[in-house]
Amino acid sequence: MAASSSSSSGASLHQPLAERLRPRKLDEVIGQQHLVGPGMPLRIAFESGQPHSFILWGPPGTGKTTIARLMADAFDAQFIAISAVLGGVKDIREAVERAQLARDGLTQQRTIVFVDEVHRFNKSQQDAFLPHVESGLFTFIGATTENPSFEVNSALLSRAAVYVLQPLGEDDLKRIVAKAQELGALPPIEAAALDRLVAYADGDARRLLNTLETLAVAARTEKLADITDAWTLRILGERMRRYDKGGEQFYDTISALHKSVRGSDPDAALYWFVRMLDGGADPRYMARRLVRMASEDIGLADPRALRLALDASEVYERLGTPEGELALAECVVYLAIAPKSNAVYKAYNEARAFIQKDGTRPVPMHLRNAPTKLMKQLDYGKGYRYAHDEEGGFAAGETYLPEGMEPPGFYRPVERGLEIRISEKMRELRRRNDESS
Repeated sequence: MAASSSSSSGASLHQPLAERLRPRKLDEVIGQQHLVGPGMPLRIAFESGQPHSFILWGPPGTGKTTIARLMADAFDAQFIAISAVLGGVKDIREAVERAQLARDGLTQQRTIVFVDEVHRFNKSQQDAFLPHVESGLFTFIGATTENPSFEVNSALLSRAAVYVLQPLGEDDLKRIVAKAQELGALPPIEAAALDRLVAYADGDARRLLNTLETLAVAARTEKLADITDAWTLRILGERMRRYDKGGEQFYDTISALHKSVRGSDPDAALYWFVRMLDGGADPRYMARRLVRMASEDIGLADPRALRLALDASEVYERLGTPEGELALAECVVYLAIAPKSNAVYKAYNEARAFIQKDGTRPVPMHLRNAPTKLMKQLDYGKGYRYAHDEEGGFAAGETYLPEGMEPPGFYRPVERGLEIRISEKMRELRRRNDESS
């Protein structure tokens, strides 16, 4: 986000404050200097004379749309914006038609297609851009708050640079407030109120501007000479308290919750959980993370934890907010006090690493399926021992790994919770295997 008193002085007072402060050139951008500062990647792209496709990844209110619009202005390009939340294939088709008309017209104008929340498009919708990006019909700019590595198709990702935008710092946000005051949009703000507004914005310029707009309207109505901290709290009330995260970042907070659960501290886990909800986190996102914690940090030490996490998620879907949040809180406490094991998590990662570097070993003949006569003649399945027919339901001495492969020992249960019993069972089965050899 940015502002410029010179470029906005002629703007109508009836325009939203965000529009009046929107940058008209790259030098007016506030924040993101690691991208738009002298010698930085996006600055070089703007000055190169040749636009390229890219994806802007960052939290809300960090200037993604602004940078895309400035790119179009810098190259005198037609700017077509698509919302992946509301749009679909029809919008993509219309964008292609408009780009073709602009390219084939008298001015042979370039086109920039900007897709906001691009991660909301499914694979086929994202794929629809590929031939036109490759042909150069238009330049593609995507904006996302989610990690592109997980949410954007690899084919599209390989054709677009990824630029990471950071939350705006306190000084950046205070510069935006100063720009608004230069426009006469709001009266002077006392230091305590300014600090509170900056903390509330939490790096999000859009949230800051919307809040300033609310304060400006209220200040004009009450004919205030200045804005105090007490008055700000009175006007914004619960809304201010709810989002006053004191500069903590979203992913830092979810990390604190996860580590508190892993560390078996139910009070700390509840604290961070409620902080997340109080800060506006989607309870469905929280439910997904609880399922992950149950799998990663508790595992087979207490298999009920995973079921409880899934049940809590289902309860929230049925009851919604606020009633369903209690089920999630119950799950948080249970996960925190449950016995911990990452044995399955470690075993899975070790198995993945082994498979990635190992060759493709053939399946032993006795383990192969033999649904046809020919396969049986080729000895598929020959010699297989049906475990249910053996003593204790266990075929002692039978091998299930590829021929010549040593037992890798991926899974090593810990001496906690149910895995104590699992460990005992595994030792007994190994003893029987050894005796049969």
